[in-house]
Formats: sequence, C-alpha cells, structure tokens
Amino acid sequence: MEAFTTFKGIGIPIDIINCDTDQIIPARFLRRDRTDPEMPSFLWHDLRENPDFIFNKAPFDKGKVVVADINWGCGSSREGAVYALNANGIRAVIAPSFGDIHYNNCLKWGVLPVRLSRDDCDKLRQQLHDEPGAEIAFDLDAQSATGPDGATYSFEIDPFDKYRMLNGLDDYGVTREYDAQFDAFEATHKAEYDWLYGKA
Repeated sequence: MEAFTTFKGIGIPIDIINCDTDQIIPARFLRRDRTDPEMPSFLWHDLRENPDFIFNKAPFDKGKVVVADINWGCGSSREGAVYALNANGIRAVIAPSFGDIHYNNCLKWGVLPVRLSRDDCDKLRQQLHDEPGAEIAFDLDAQSATGPDGATYSFEIDPFDKYRMLNGLDDYGVTREYDAQFDAFEATHKAEYDWLYGKA
C-alpha cells in the first residue's frame, strides 16, 4: 500500500451519525474487485442519488479527507468500504469514534483513521461547510492534524500501526520483512533434518 507520511487535502463534512458501511458502499457492490474501474462511483452510491448530498457538490467532490460524526463505519465488516474510499483518493477519516473492524480495515489499506473529540469534529465540519474547499493537513510522524484555521490537533495511534502506515506495509509487506529470518530457519532446518528432504 502507499505509505502515509504527510498529507493535505480538501475536507468533506459528513454530518451523519452512525454512517455505516452499507451507506459507505451498498452491499450489492461487494462482489466487485477493488480494482474495478467503477469502484469510485460506489462510494456513498445511494446517498449520492440525492443531488444535495455533499459529495455531489464542488469542491467537495474533489475531497480527500472525510470529517465524520460519531460511530463512523459501524455495521458489517466489509473491506469494500475502504476500497471505495481508496478509489476516490481519500487518505484520511476524522471522527469521534469508529466501528472497530472498519477502523482496522482503514489501517490495513492505507487510510488514516483519526479519533478526535466530538466537539473538535463538529468544529472542523462547520469550518468545511463555511469555507468549501478548505484543506486539512496531517503529519503522521508527529501524530498531528491541522485544520483550515491553523489549529493543530494531536491524535493517538498504535505504534505498530503507525510504523506500518509510515512504511506502506500491508499484512503481506509486514511478513516479507522477515524473509531473512525465514531463509535462515529453512537452511538450518534442512541441515538438521536432511532426512526430511530426501538426503538420508
């Protein structure tokens, strides 16, 4: 996955409490591959049928950072919700709380999930409504987010998750970091138990 170090993008205020994974990507699209060229259109597909939905309006349709309300990504454990975010170039979601599985899926697919207080999230969303096209910046190493007004917010992230994101490591990438140890073990094992390898 793409490493996340620093990032800055237009914010999208999503004023929906309990915006679940079925709203993020409807279930009927879950059999589609994450590389499907239509994947960008699946994000908030049914919500976007309303012409007044925020993501239908410029410049929010070019947004790369979601600022949500409580319990973002609750519901079923579909990875497709993160695929749809990725397909639209959305690299970060700020919310007071997340569905646990969705939070972990974000980390695994390079979308930074940031927990801030509800008051802070309400404030940021209001700024984005008041100033369409306003940007939010992130520095993962410093564990900070900077709002449109220049205010800086600190956030917590598990040290291992931070390491993975800074280095662009998905589960496979983390495993490949141990290739040398695997090779050394295999060589030692073959030498000690050569009879298992047809050399006895």
